Amino acid sequence: MTDHPTPSPRERLFVALQHVLPQHGLSTLMHRLARVRWRPLKALLIRAFARLYRIDMSLAVEPELSAYPHFNAFFTRALRPDARPLDPDPRAVLCPVDGTISQIGRIAAGRLIQAKGHDYGADALLGLANGVAHPFDGGVFATIYLSPSDYHRIHMPLAGALAEMTYAPGRLFSVNNSTAKLVPGLFARNERVVCRFATEAGEMALVLVGAIFVGGIETVWAGAITPPHSGRALQHWDHRNDTDPIRLERGAEMGRFNLGSTVVLLFPPGRIEWESNLAPGQQVRLGQRLGVLQSYSLRT
Repeated sequence: MTDHPTPSPRERLFVALQHVLPQHGLSTLMHRLARVRWRPLKALLIRAFARLYRIDMSLAVEPELSAYPHFNAFFTRALRPDARPLDPDPRAVLCPVDGTISQIGRIAAGRLIQAKGHDYGADALLGLANGVAHPFDGGVFATIYLSPSDYHRIHMPLAGALAEMTYAPGRLFSVNNSTAKLVPGLFARNERVVCRFATEAGEMALVLVGAIFVGGIETVWAGAITPPHSGRALQHWDHRNDTDPIRLERGAEMGRFNLGSTVVLLFPPGRIEWESNLAPGQQVRLGQRLGVLQSYSLRT
């Protein structure tokens, strides 16, 4: 576990405000604003954001800001195929997003590290009842934070067939470092979409965690899962017995966010070895090697 400084008064105030703000209401407003097509407003939003975050539009399939019909289309813009080359080693587990590693390591006694002094249960993250069995205890996890300036499409670390998907309702706290240090069980409390795939490394979970102002989480097979945010119970879709299974290739797009959020990636024990140089705070790019498949898993 890495060492983090004691939260500052400013960080404590930032988190305290999140407890009283209407998180879902503000996020719904942001969802609507991001899809306004009135040209003067959408142009102002896109130009201001691109300038503030120094967005390199030369990497985009569509480099012209004026070509995007609304802010969300710009924010979830596609990148050129050569902008994020995939690690060519077929044993490589690919990074699914552009972002920053929040935590990476092993799942010990069913718990994942969130920040110094905080961990949380894999069962809660996955939307399971307490004590329900899952294949990830003793395995490995990686939590990757996407800032507003990052590319916001999520891609497959390995080829896989969709086994199940769960929508878990929850809060919409920010998912930055300050909140992670001060909100226990943050990633298991926030609204999220849990996608589990059958892969050559066994079962793989990709958990798309919502956050304040994240106006939508969607997958390529189901479309928009959120919003709406509030008034919904946990929902589950079982795809294990589909006659026409949903299969996605390694590196293929599987979903996207509107505005910054977090992805948590989980694998069972003995299947994946993370790269030894990866550590919290390190920036990563889509397609780079996060780890390698262990030799026997290639024969499964």
